[in-house]
Amino acid sequence: MADKKKRRRADSDSDSASQPFKNLLKSDDQILQILESFTSSFSSSSISKPLTLADLALSTTCREVSDLSLSSVQSAIESLVLQLTHQILSGQGFSFTVPSRSSSNQLYVPELDRIVLKDKSTVRPFSHISSVRKTTITAKILSLVHQLCLKNIHVTKRDLFYTDVKLFQDQIQSDAVLDDVSCMLGCTRSSLNVIAAEKGVVVGRLIFSDNGDMIDCTKMGMGGKAIPPNIDRVGDMQSDALFILLVEKDAAYIRLAEDRFYNRFPCIIVTAKGQPDVATRLFLRKMKMELKLPVLALVDSDPYGLKILSVYGCGSKNMSYDSANLTTPDIKWLGIRPSDLDKYKIPEQCRLPMTEQDIKTGKDLLEEDFVKKNPGWVEELNLMVKTKQKAEIQALSSFGFQYLSEVYLPLKLQQQDWL
Repeated sequence: MADKKKRRRADSDSDSASQPFKNLLKSDDQILQILESFTSSFSSSSISKPLTLADLALSTTCREVSDLSLSSVQSAIESLVLQLTHQILSGQGFSFTVPSRSSSNQLYVPELDRIVLKDKSTVRPFSHISSVRKTTITAKILSLVHQLCLKNIHVTKRDLFYTDVKLFQDQIQSDAVLDDVSCMLGCTRSSLNVIAAEKGVVVGRLIFSDNGDMIDCTKMGMGGKAIPPNIDRVGDMQSDALFILLVEKDAAYIRLAEDRFYNRFPCIIVTAKGQPDVATRLFLRKMKMELKLPVLALVDSDPYGLKILSVYGCGSKNMSYDSANLTTPDIKWLGIRPSDLDKYKIPEQCRLPMTEQDIKTGKDLLEEDFVKKNPGWVEELNLMVKTKQKAEIQALSSFGFQYLSEVYLPLKLQQQDWL
């Protein structure tokens, strides 16, 4: 019996050595009490109506789009075509006035904590050799969207590209003009009935209707439920979760889904598998606003992980015209943070040296207003640039494949260690 006790004690000591900080964990019930208290206080503070651009008396005129019905989009296109016809008949030529989406036309609004588009526009004339092709693409996209309005159908961005490959040449070009058209018409991109292919997935304590079918995300297997590309068909969201866990990488998502982390600590786990797509951004915002749940983000400890987090929270410059619909306010940076590398004793062989481009990206982020607003982010980024080290979420696997779900995340939640 004494030998068995010694073996158990030795196994426990070995486990603590291979999984640092496991001995600091409280019981699951105690951690759940901490989470319930946090979620309760968060829900209370979420009751007030969020600020909008219209509520602010900004000295700069800004442009925002809104959801429009198909008939409204159709009417807007037809009105635009009539204006073009008048231009041509009056001898002014054929040109589009397109809102500029350049970096110089972007504005970070601290009160809203998101990037918005200012009101500067550029002229895209058909008669000029430098813009004739882009003007033709713009006209083609408007024509295709008009067809979608008449037929009341959805197509993917890839479908749109293949209607005239020789004209578009590259899908990047047709995608960019699609955003221009959305800006010109004053509507969200989803109002155009053009969607991206399914990319994001969700699993955990969430039930919602998808085009009338009820989906229980606890019964979708390890792969989870693909986030519908058309957010309009999503409704009736119900959840007993305490928080939403936003995960950058597919590998970390699979680990947490297989370990049923959402049952141990009631949560909803969502990922866009890297760069955030429009559908995942819309879905995340819808969950946050309807369920009144805090969002905690798990990203790589590198400048690109923080950039991905900022796209979810503050918006992308490319789609700043629709930031009101695409951003999720007050996302907490849970990890992996630069200070975690030493705090959790991540082995040197699991850390990666930052490239010159990484360092430049980190320094550029330090100049962004949305980073400067958060002293904690500034401190972590400065540490990253100073040490010139980065690490992926998978670096935690050096302590065991389930260290992420069994120790790291529970301890983070217990200590409320987020920024």
